[in-house]
Amino acid sequence: MTKLAVITPSYAQDAELFAELHRSVLEFTSEDTIHHVFVPPGDRETFARFEGPRCHVWVRSELLPRTYLRMPGTDLYVNYRRPWPPLRGWVMQQTVKIAAVGLIDADALLIVDSDAVLVRPTSAGSFSVDGRLCLYRLENGVTASMERHVIWHRVARELLGLPPAPPTPLPDYVTALTFWDPEIVRAMQRRITQVTGRDWLESFNSRLHVSEFILYGVFVDEVLKAAPPVNTTICHLSYHHEPWDEAQAVAFADRLPPEAVGMMISAKSHTPMEARMAAIRRCAQVIESS
Repeated sequence: MTKLAVITPSYAQDAELFAELHRSVLEFTSEDTIHHVFVPPGDRETFARFEGPRCHVWVRSELLPRTYLRMPGTDLYVNYRRPWPPLRGWVMQQTVKIAAVGLIDADALLIVDSDAVLVRPTSAGSFSVDGRLCLYRLENGVTASMERHVIWHRVARELLGLPPAPPTPLPDYVTALTFWDPEIVRAMQRRITQVTGRDWLESFNSRLHVSEFILYGVFVDEVLKAAPPVNTTICHLSYHHEPWDEAQAVAFADRLPPEAVGMMISAKSHTPMEARMAAIRRCAQVIESS
């Protein structure tokens, strides 16, 4: 059996969302699956209530070398050997996903954001075909108007020592819930170190704009050339940035794909928790009636 670990970067503002995600992890993953949450130092106490046999709360700075110093009253870190640019919280959340493979004993990693929940039984087999772990890749998902995604592709290729990307459209690898192979992550770390001549973590953190998901996807497709099976339906996603009422959230849940094991309504939408819970209950009804 493939040993699974769940990885979630979070912070105090999303603690209520994380509580519902963690409940779903306990319900829909095997009893040997541990949920690892990585939080800023000041938020450790907020998440302490989740600590237990199936949840490990990490302070994100535990993953950083001692050369990184936290700036008081902020979620910024400075590497005193290379103080610019500072390591911001957004990049730190990505760093912990990649660095977690050095701390966690698992055959597969489920990377999931706080604003997602599991709605069906979930294992690495949920995202595998003939024993091969799938890749989340949305073909032609990145258009010229998606400037940040275009930059993320450029940076990924620079870190991996690849030629510039072809013209858009490009594949999109960014999602709220996906599986990673720890051995591939370790190979990606080694590749970045080899290409840049610096430790992968320092090279990754030195970028102002970077995406862990695009980095992983480009590595799999263009360095390993692994031609993995593809799955883009594992999570029912909404990146809508306006709050939904209960009727809108339930209507979204009604469209849950039969293959999806997760659902995500973006935290940036500020959708009330009551509407989120209505959507989760509706997912259960959809699944029960299918």
